[in-house]
Amino acid sequence: MTTPAPVRFAATDLDAIAAATGRLAVFVTPDGKLDAEGRRVNRLMRGALQRIVEGGALEKKEAGEVISLAWPAGLAAEALDMVILPRNAGIEDSRRAGAALGRAKGDKALTILGGTLRRPAEVALGAVLRAYDYTAHKTAEKTEPGAITVTVREPEASEAAFAPARAVAEGVFLTRDLTNAPANHLTTTAFAEEIKGLAALGLKITVLEESDMEQLGMGALLAVGQGSASPSKLAVMEWQGGETGAAPLALVGKGVVFDTGGISIKPAQGMEEMTMDMGGAGVVTGVMRTLAARKARANVVGLVGLVENMPSGTATRPGDVVTSMKGDTIEIINTDAEGRLVLADVLWYAQKTWRPRGVIDLATLTGACIIALGHENAAALANDDTLCGAVLAAAKAEGEGLWRLPLGKGYAEMLKSRIADVKNVGGRPAGTITAAEFLHRFIEEGTPWVHLDIAGVASVQADTTYAPKGATGWGVRTLDRLVRDICEGD
Repeated sequence: MTTPAPVRFAATDLDAIAAATGRLAVFVTPDGKLDAEGRRVNRLMRGALQRIVEGGALEKKEAGEVISLAWPAGLAAEALDMVILPRNAGIEDSRRAGAALGRAKGDKALTILGGTLRRPAEVALGAVLRAYDYTAHKTAEKTEPGAITVTVREPEASEAAFAPARAVAEGVFLTRDLTNAPANHLTTTAFAEEIKGLAALGLKITVLEESDMEQLGMGALLAVGQGSASPSKLAVMEWQGGETGAAPLALVGKGVVFDTGGISIKPAQGMEEMTMDMGGAGVVTGVMRTLAARKARANVVGLVGLVENMPSGTATRPGDVVTSMKGDTIEIINTDAEGRLVLADVLWYAQKTWRPRGVIDLATLTGACIIALGHENAAALANDDTLCGAVLAAAKAEGEGLWRLPLGKGYAEMLKSRIADVKNVGGRPAGTITAAEFLHRFIEEGTPWVHLDIAGVASVQADTTYAPKGATGWGVRTLDRLVRDICEGD
């Protein structure tokens, strides 16, 4: 896993500022006020910061933006970052300020002069998240990420506040690494081995092989991977940190390690991006790592269906009919609508095995979701307003875009098949909704369920606030927050 930049909190020391190396960050309010550390920097630089303020440089800047100066006179640092941030900045502005510093730091050491910061741990989290860089397959000499030092008045309190955030960052990094990994390296077997390694954190790991799934009747999931040389697997991660015997929250992820579309093959242009079609499984894995690392006081089970969708002489054909674990027969109209087949069996297995208090599935499921919501929001569809409301609230609190779309009988009727119980696609209209209605069929009456279509947010083609181009790790922070809110808050 890519190692997050190490973070430490140190007591404010005005006399040490001049000798700090790497990058140095100082804060200024939107109206130009500096704290004691900022004033010391200003004196060392012979009034340069004050001249920047008086010159109007802050007038068009928003909270969290940075003005950078190279090789500042009077300092040993190779760069000074002047961060615009109100004294009473909230969580989102604090993280955005940190993210701007993380983007600028690269692999350099960074000292953040945060003596009067209201939320130094949030600034540090933002910096760590944005400093991520995926270099696993580059041949250049690898360098350790430069440390982040935050000077504060109460280092121990800040360290305690940052401890769970460190676990979140590690979960996000794992999700990004998995989602960024090329398919010849992250095979179904390699993914399962990565998950097995999480047992060291206290997770109970079980991996079902194809023979196990055949005995369970998982004909839908197995149909997806039958054209590939890579064996299909179902990996289960259990965290028992809550009350003994209490029903867990179930998280289910689509893990298509590469999606050619199968016999309904995708166009060549852009197919290389289908290494990210296991994004839902990546999020579930990252969340489970986070919960174990911070010893969450909750019972949560994560399940990921790992398959590869390839065309071959043994691949599923359009028009084939398969039988799910539930017993429903499915007419496969389009083999590129494969993720819902994987999820159908994993969802049913999760409910029958654990009788969970609620189920949340995540999948890069439909291109229609990108057409509807672009890359700013994932889609939420649910049979339970309370659970969905909690997920939406968690996403809002963490600054991860999420928008609810409807379900309805009319959409479900679009999936009627002439020769089977249901078909796997309902046509172009409302593609995200009909896909969710297909999954809805595999949710038992009375089980709260939320489906998250993350096709537009799992991996993007431009830098975001907290991540460089590529995998974002969207959903790890939201689901960790949700567990805090509805499980640990009970």
